[in-house]
Amino acid sequence: MVVLGTKVYVAGDARDRTLDGLRGIVQDRFGELDVSFDVGLRDDEFPTVTVDGPDATVARNLLREEFGELVTTHEDGETYVGTLEQWDDDGFVLDVGFGQTVRIPTDGLNLGRGSPAQIRKRFGIVQHMPLQFIAGEEPRLADETVDRLYDWSRGNDRVNANSVTRSEARATVNRAGHAQDIVTVERIGLLEQSIICNPDTDAPGLLSDIGQYMPSELLAVVP
Repeated sequence: MVVLGTKVYVAGDARDRTLDGLRGIVQDRFGELDVSFDVGLRDDEFPTVTVDGPDATVARNLLREEFGELVTTHEDGETYVGTLEQWDDDGFVLDVGFGQTVRIPTDGLNLGRGSPAQIRKRFGIVQHMPLQFIAGEEPRLADETVDRLYDWSRGNDRVNANSVTRSEARATVNRAGHAQDIVTVERIGLLEQSIICNPDTDAPGLLSDIGQYMPSELLAVVP
């Protein structure tokens, strides 16, 4: 069983749709592998995928590559994943499952000047977004995560959202009449998406227009 490094924190029909979407993603990734699988959801809101069959090891590795895996212990210097639970003047707090959290101190964010709250808004880090970190006495964000966030700040405008699946984000953009104003919707986690704007589209304007249709936290990333 693999405990995925992305949360399902919505309820009711939205939760069912998210888990159905996860099943579709997993089925697509497994392709022609000789496996069977079952998707579950733990009490801490992290989904699980149980895999059986001759190609189970390959399938589990694909899941780890796609979503990251939560584990019970962290070795210094190794890379793990958690989801942004909260933030304060002292840094970010990541939920790493199994009733555990990891605090990334402000100096360990490595994302330039400003308070953690300012950094979060500048880079579009919505709550519950999966983030990789390096474990240790003073944990820090992994280089891969830092590089990804800086890449966002150098490219097209973006609108990042939580509490919404990729297909729902696309549908909302279409409903608001902005289908022609975006390049694509990039999946960050199961319920965290990054809407990439066309070069001539302004992220704050897009955010304003789609906000009335999307009960999510929305953050604009403006290079």
